[in-house]
Amino acid sequence: MTTSESEQTDPLRERVERWLATQMPIIQMHGGTSAVREADPDTGEVVIELGGGCRGCTVSDVTTGNIEAELLSWEEIDDVTVRVPDAHEQLGGPQQAESIMGIDRTEGGRGDWGSSNPGKDHL
Repeated sequence: MTTSESEQTDPLRERVERWLATQMPIIQMHGGTSAVREADPDTGEVVIELGGGCRGCTVSDVTTGNIEAELLSWEEIDDVTVRVPDAHEQLGGPQQAESIMGIDRTEGGRGDWGSSNPGKDHL
C-alpha cells in the first residue's frame, strides 16, 4: 500500500489533524492551538477550533479562510466550520470551568478557582 493509499484509509479526523500540523505550522508558530472537534465522513462535516494565540489575532480570518478553502477541496468534505474565540471572551470565572478548547481551567485542575488557600488535602 502506498503512502497516499494509507492516508486515504486513515480516519478523516486523523488526516485533518495531520494536515493542520504539517501544512498550517503558522498556528503553532504564533502560539495558537488547533483541535478537530468533529470530522464526520458520513456527512462530510468538519469542525475545527482555534485557540491560544489565535484569539484576537489580526490574521485569524486569513488562517480560517485558508483552512476552509483547503479542506473543502477534499473529496469527502462538504462543510467546514472553523471557530475562533472572540478577543473579548474572558477565560475566567467559576461559572466557566471549561475553556473553549475543552481543557479544565480550574487552578491546577483541582476544582478550586484560583484560591490562594488550597485546603487541607493539598500536598
